Amino acid sequence: MIKFPESYTPRWIVFLIDLIICSISISSAFLLRFNFEIPESYFNTLSFIIPFVLFFRSITFLIFKSYAGIIRYSGAKDTERIFLVAISGSLIFIVINAINFFLIKGSYIIPTSVIAIDFLLTVFLMASFRLVTKIIYQELYNPSKEKTDVIIYGAEEFGVITKRTLDRDAESKHKVVAFLDQQNSGKSLEGVTIYPPEQLACIVEKDTVEKLIIAKANITTDEKQEIIERCFQFNIKVLSVPDINTWINGELSFNQIKEIKIEDLLERPPIVLDKTRIKQKLLNKTILVTGAAGSIGSEIVRQLINFNPKRIVLFDQAESPLYDMELDLQEKNKFYNFEIVIGNVADSYRVRKVFETYEPSFVYHAAAYKHVPMMENNPTEALRTNILGTKILTDISNEFNVEQFVMVSTDKAVNPTNIMGASKRIAEIYTQAFNQISDTNFITTRFGNVLGSNGSVILRFKKQIDKGGPVTVTHPEVTRYFMTIPEACQLVIEAGAMSKGGEIFIFDMGKSVKIIDLAKKMIKLSGLTIGKDIQVKYTGLRPGEKLYEELLNDKENTIPTHHSKIMIAKVMHYDIEQVRNDFNELLNMQKNHNNQDIVRKMKEIVPEFKSQNSIYEEIDIELEKDAIQEV
Repeated sequence: MIKFPESYTPRWIVFLIDLIICSISISSAFLLRFNFEIPESYFNTLSFIIPFVLFFRSITFLIFKSYAGIIRYSGAKDTERIFLVAISGSLIFIVINAINFFLIKGSYIIPTSVIAIDFLLTVFLMASFRLVTKIIYQELYNPSKEKTDVIIYGAEEFGVITKRTLDRDAESKHKVVAFLDQQNSGKSLEGVTIYPPEQLACIVEKDTVEKLIIAKANITTDEKQEIIERCFQFNIKVLSVPDINTWINGELSFNQIKEIKIEDLLERPPIVLDKTRIKQKLLNKTILVTGAAGSIGSEIVRQLINFNPKRIVLFDQAESPLYDMELDLQEKNKFYNFEIVIGNVADSYRVRKVFETYEPSFVYHAAAYKHVPMMENNPTEALRTNILGTKILTDISNEFNVEQFVMVSTDKAVNPTNIMGASKRIAEIYTQAFNQISDTNFITTRFGNVLGSNGSVILRFKKQIDKGGPVTVTHPEVTRYFMTIPEACQLVIEAGAMSKGGEIFIFDMGKSVKIIDLAKKMIKLSGLTIGKDIQVKYTGLRPGEKLYEELLNDKENTIPTHHSKIMIAKVMHYDIEQVRNDFNELLNMQKNHNNQDIVRKMKEIVPEFKSQNSIYEEIDIELEKDAIQEV
């Protein structure tokens, strides 16, 4: 296959070709003006007129740098530059003509009609030269038969830019066969027909379409999901043009067009925050974020920097992720008012030193062990980090008169069926009870799974798909609530701003999603076919795992707030002294590492804690027998 050389044509050659085009234009203009019979008076002056024209054209070339563009990538800007070159040169000829007529000889050097024809020919020939070169290059370097047929969804500015980007980038090997747009259907754009979205099936029958690129600036979530679902029916891979703010130097490159992610299918309308109220609380305040290197903690930090805090203290035991976070804040966010502190929330001495050194006014407590099967096998560690760590932070926050303590909890704390969920519920109970006797506002925020978090099923599915499968799902009926990390963290901050103390805030998680449906959509987004390219395998529920997650237990209901996505759970109140006694007894068990005793005590503190698919189910049976005997 013939290919252009990798190096570009030197500018002086382009300059020379343009001059040749100009000499052809002026000669042709004379021929056309006089019907190919040039009068002898004008014919004898051509030897002067042609160099005269080329001289002034050269000056305009140098001024507007029409020769500087890369011919094979010519676009609208190059055509605009050619127009400016031609019109300015022609204006020069008109001015010189006028001077010669009125001040010197009383005649024109070049007939005005010839100047007009020369202008049109120059624009046409210079633009045509670039266009033809571009087409030849694209066809030789990237033949149509080797290209992938693509549909662009959106026939407005973004759609046009996307097509030009594909045409310009020879490496992309894509050919746009149709635009989809409801408003402009029936028309043609850049030589490509615009169809209504309903005719996707007809286009697929006619062309072997492999990809669809969403290139629409103001597309709604429902509209995006609808077109993606249609593409799934025809095994069409879906890509998307990023937000214009991410374009490099204001220009879109092919490499920025990315595949649609599962997050795009689950996304909801953006959250509207009460930024004024939040800023009033956080402005010039020192804020401590525990678990600051984790998925939730790091995003809370990124959200907080928008409200101009005095300082953010990032507290975590993970050294490398903290270092990455430090670089991210400095290089990407240009934020420097922070301190990195390595430590464990269960180390009371270390936590106290942090409070003594930085005196935080707000605490966002996101540090926790969150993996259900891991904690089912390690109850002592769940006790140490999730319960003892929360107790230490709560006690010291009260001692140092922290204004507000926001605990990040989980939907697994509702009717818990595993150690992790129960440990978080016990931590909730302690902060709730402590709020009754403290000047610090202790609040809890409770939400379900977040997309893309460390350990998320989304990341697991991605790895499995990249390896070729199988994609493993625990049970065909298992469902979960999902929320994006930024959305969850925005609601955490909003809940903190509206709190009066002691509340458990629950978030509107939308509809519960079947995990098997999630897996199937991710496979389809990867352009694979289930059963042909990749397999789905059921592995059975893991220890402590339940089919359905809940945000409220059966005895609770909710109170609405001013924010449609945030509600307050009405929960029972606990006596602080009883809670302290239970905590002391539970924490003393940590020394012996007797898992059975620890779990038994946890079930006494949280009676609704019923183990599922776990070795600790036998404790539930024993407790039920004890209860019957007491009756």
